[in-house]
Amino acid sequence: MKRHAPATARNSAPLAEVLSGELPDRGTVLEIASGSGEHAVFLARCFSHLMWQPSDLDPDALASINAWASEAGLPNLERAIALDAAAPEWGVGSVAAILCVNMLHISSAASSAGLFRGAARALRGDGPLIIYGPFFEAGIEPVESNIDFDRSLRGRNADWGLRRVEWLDELGAGEGLARTARYEMPANNLVLVYRKG
Repeated sequence: MKRHAPATARNSAPLAEVLSGELPDRGTVLEIASGSGEHAVFLARCFSHLMWQPSDLDPDALASINAWASEAGLPNLERAIALDAAAPEWGVGSVAAILCVNMLHISSAASSAGLFRGAARALRGDGPLIIYGPFFEAGIEPVESNIDFDRSLRGRNADWGLRRVEWLDELGAGEGLARTARYEMPANNLVLVYRKG
């Protein structure tokens, strides 16, 4: 029932280091597309002062997240909820922060738009929307591995593929969210942070 995502072990510690400077001191962090659930356990353990709410759309992922969470037994890690980022309504209350790791390139453009729309509604105050993954950027030559990855994704699904940072900035601006930080991460990934302007 528990899934294992090899990339999680590689990026968890660097991601936690970035989050330590971006997450608020208290409240609930809503994790969108929690996948296997390994990030949720690792990060809930790192940030014990925050409640961690994992979510996913895939029933098998939800089962895996809850299996990892049950084994970990962390008091600040909630059971996973079913959530579609593209849905008009998420059915969640206000949250202190939102984290989305490695979703945008393996989901529809509507999911990217929905992420910003939902974040604008759910985030309390200047809480951050934090997005991790591989992206293309204007003026920066993409590495060959990201070009190949993008081509492979689009071959599997025409609506998948690496998103352009500038397009995400436009989506954010349309919902009143401005990019406040950009971090270079291992394996040619980025962390992008958006907050209400």
